[in-house]
Amino acid sequence: MSVGLPRPWGSNARLPIYSSSVPRWLTVPNLFTLARVVLTPVIIRDIVDGRHTRALVLFLAAAWTDAIDGWLARATGSSTPGGALFDPIADKFLMSGIFLAMGAEGVVPWWFVAIVFGRDLYLLLAVVAILALTTVRKFPPSGWGKLSTFVQIATAVCWMVYGVWPVQPLDAIARAMLWISAACTVWSGLHYTIAGARALKSARTR
Repeated sequence: MSVGLPRPWGSNARLPIYSSSVPRWLTVPNLFTLARVVLTPVIIRDIVDGRHTRALVLFLAAAWTDAIDGWLARATGSSTPGGALFDPIADKFLMSGIFLAMGAEGVVPWWFVAIVFGRDLYLLLAVVAILALTTVRKFPPSGWGKLSTFVQIATAVCWMVYGVWPVQPLDAIARAMLWISAACTVWSGLHYTIAGARALKSARTR
């Protein structure tokens, strides 16, 4: 069995992107997600070392993988349960790591880092507990969660661009983005909590 990309020229045949000879999780979308994880410590190191331009370029590349992996999974029909779980974990690893590095360098305030890292740690522990104690195995991303990730990426980009080009308008925009991102992050955490409670209630009534 294989799943693949559509052939060109309108053919209904598909070009295989994985087959039974390779692990089920080893799909092209999951490789893009893995690339995001691999890039994260490199970006963190660049931030700490003050290589602002390279950190910005690599972060934009990592953010691009976040957009392309989901699109590829839907376009090629190669979604896997592991990939659906791995993708948001990679997002949280990237964003928490980036903001922790920025906090350590004094780029962003620690209260903002605590909100981002605290929410991500809370969600990760909640997922582990649900997997261990219940039969729930699906954790679909919510619209608020996706919006929160997008705003966090935009906030990080603003601060990285400001590091490369430190002009006053960018400073004002970056500081405003902190508050917008903090609000979205807190609300998405509350929304996931409500959705998780409903899923647990539904699982118990079956």
